[in-house]
Amino acid sequence: MEPLSHRGLPRLSWIDTLYSNFSYGTDDYDGEGNEEQKGPPEGSETMPYIDESPTMSPQLSARGQGGGDSISPTPPEGLAPGVEAGKGLEMRKLVLSGFLASEEIYINQLEALLLPMKPLKATATTSQPVLTIQQIETIFYKIQDIYEIHKEFYDNLCPKVQQWDSQVTMGHLFQKLASQLGVYKAFVDNYKVALETAEKCSQSNNQFQKISEELKVKGPKDSKDSHTSVTMEALLYKPIDRVTRSTLVLHDLLKHTPVDHPDYPLLQDALRISQNFLSSINEDIDPRRTAVTTPKGETRQLVKDGFLVEVSESSRKLRHVFLFTDVLLCAKLKKTSAGKHQQYDCKWYIPLADLVFPSPEESEASPQVHPFPDHELEDMKMKISALKSEIQKEKANKGQSRAIERLKKKMFENEFLLLLNSPTIPFRIHNRNGKSYLFLLSSDYERSEWREAIQKLQKKDLQAFVLSSVELQVLTGSCFKLRTVHNIPVTSNKDDDESPGLYGFLHVIVHSAKGFKQSANLYCTLEVDSFGYFVSKAKTRVFRDTTEPKWDEEFEIELEGSQSLRILCYEKCYDKTKVNKDNNEIVDKIMGKGQIQLDPQTVETKNWHTDVIEMNGIKVEFSMKFTSRDMSLKRTPSKKQTGVFGVKISVVTKRERSKVPYIVRQCVEEVEKRGIEEVGIYRISGVATDIQALKAVFDANNKDILLMLSDMDINAIAGTLKLYFRELPEPLLTDRLYPAFMEGIALSDPAAKENCMMHLLRTLPDPNLITFLFLLEHLKRVAEKEPINKMSLHNLATVFWPPRTEDRRKWRAKHTSRRLQTSGPMMVMAQVQVLLYYLQHPPISFAELKRNHTVLLH
Repeated sequence: MEPLSHRGLPRLSWIDTLYSNFSYGTDDYDGEGNEEQKGPPEGSETMPYIDESPTMSPQLSARGQGGGDSISPTPPEGLAPGVEAGKGLEMRKLVLSGFLASEEIYINQLEALLLPMKPLKATATTSQPVLTIQQIETIFYKIQDIYEIHKEFYDNLCPKVQQWDSQVTMGHLFQKLASQLGVYKAFVDNYKVALETAEKCSQSNNQFQKISEELKVKGPKDSKDSHTSVTMEALLYKPIDRVTRSTLVLHDLLKHTPVDHPDYPLLQDALRISQNFLSSINEDIDPRRTAVTTPKGETRQLVKDGFLVEVSESSRKLRHVFLFTDVLLCAKLKKTSAGKHQQYDCKWYIPLADLVFPSPEESEASPQVHPFPDHELEDMKMKISALKSEIQKEKANKGQSRAIERLKKKMFENEFLLLLNSPTIPFRIHNRNGKSYLFLLSSDYERSEWREAIQKLQKKDLQAFVLSSVELQVLTGSCFKLRTVHNIPVTSNKDDDESPGLYGFLHVIVHSAKGFKQSANLYCTLEVDSFGYFVSKAKTRVFRDTTEPKWDEEFEIELEGSQSLRILCYEKCYDKTKVNKDNNEIVDKIMGKGQIQLDPQTVETKNWHTDVIEMNGIKVEFSMKFTSRDMSLKRTPSKKQTGVFGVKISVVTKRERSKVPYIVRQCVEEVEKRGIEEVGIYRISGVATDIQALKAVFDANNKDILLMLSDMDINAIAGTLKLYFRELPEPLLTDRLYPAFMEGIALSDPAAKENCMMHLLRTLPDPNLITFLFLLEHLKRVAEKEPINKMSLHNLATVFWPPRTEDRRKWRAKHTSRRLQTSGPMMVMAQVQVLLYYLQHPPISFAELKRNHTVLLH
């Protein structure tokens, strides 16, 4: 391959070199073709060579790097005011000279990537191949084609810049380059597979690992360094980054090209093609991007970032945390005046060489995390639902955009508060040379992800360091362009047409798991998202001392706008000496974890959808199907009147000659006997097959009921009780009275509300009232154990009394009160408030209620 140089090019001044080194992708580029004012280094005429470093992901590429405004394919007519045509054409030359220099660097990088390909192919057909032909073609896919495209472009552009005059044309070259972006699309689609293949090959083959860790890239002719060592992973990112650079230079060329110049329409067309490509590029590429150079002289990459809640000075604060290859940086987004670029303010950083995780004993000695009151979280959810309803009404009535924006702002404020105050799982990190820091997460899943990502990086040879104020400023400044998470995870940030999630019931069967290296006591938990955070919904039994657990357990999980299902596999810890008593801390070891997107088109089928999820070498087999609320099991009277499920309470109590149905009394007694201290009782789903077995036994009035109850998992018993109330032919508070309960709970005056709600209770049929009061006292006793079982009155009201869609539909059809004409989420919250009102009320006596009623009548 023919070496490239700037032979014949005019010697670049320090301004030219500065432009080439910083204008296309480094941290000082502002996205509008400008660079910050810098002077030449002291004692030198030209700037030293700085390797191009990718700084933007494709999802950022189609926008200006600083302010986020779209790059217009049509710049203002003519040249900028006050700029003479001659100066504009001279700027074109400077732009082209800088771009040509960076193009040479890029071609050298592609050459370095291609250099090992031929010898690797040669060994592939021998008895001792380093890689197979398929692996080679996957890793180096389309690199040769991309190299040839850019070599031809460079060879044609170089003479035009060397023999510069005001009439030189080169727009057709950029237009041709843009027309060949299909090759880049193929490369990008294969990029993730190429990286994974290269990583696997490095792990299994030492020879390839050495090759991929030190590829030699030739420096420019004027550079002091003849070669630079670069990893294969870094070089494979270069083509992705290059399209962004080309798009930016097209934007700058158009700014400095007269409208009547022959190049103008050609450059416009090239920019249009490039921007269309960038907007459609695969967003699943590896988000890691080079930021700056580490103290050891290596490239520092962003590995992971996200919003976390930090407990600082006894208050919760939302932070954007950035994990680089050698440092963890905690930042806050600065408030800036309109028109100014957003910036991050570094709150603290820890070199990974100094970062340690506290031991269980150290965590136990740390300040305890006090959860936010449940009733305040529920109030926030109600406000969010109410605001969503108002926004929908405004849009339906084509209301003013100002009013809608005002409502959206209020909704964001409440969602932000919920996001800030809902997490409870502590994630502690410590600087061995300084202080400790505490974050709160909503799920053990996130904590495990952050811990694993940090520990993986710490396996490398890391050195401790201290960043100077300038280095810290540069690193913090790069965060805005490097970030992969752009918005706080609240629904008000999403477009109206984005998926609102699923409402209904997800049925999941956790079948089995394989891939464990040694026997252990294993179980799985299931989580789904709701209101921006994840909640644990189900837990399998512990399969003891095995490498291949076979649970085959089915769960029914209610979804409230959920978009994701998570499966976590744990090893159960029975050693009480290792128990970490930190609040909400899970002491069992996570063996694997995975997440599945709940795509309505995939899961909304009548048949089970079986799948396997891979997690850290472990494979968990599961099946799922989804039933929307509209299609979920309706309240239909049982045809078998000898049973108890689907039969009116009055019929059951009369037959049994009891005041409270036997099934209710027995389930309550068993829960209070051995489940009242169970974490998540009534929230964690029981195994569906166990629940169905109990249902059948109660329906048959089998004499073995008590024996079966004593052996059954307590969550299945709790689930059976919930199922009984859900399958009643009508709600416990009756179809006739429920609208009145809804009206009563909406009253503002406490005395009026008390009078109304007590009157409504008296109006219930006696079997319904006595059973309801029995249930209230039981749930209050459960809530007394909240410090242990984590179930408050608010939690119990939310999970125990799920209103059914068909009930709401019937009430709407029968009653035209404006107060009842509200959205589904608001109706859900209001009905929960009815149960909550009675749970929070002092003890209610059946005899006292009836006596008061008699007094009132007289």
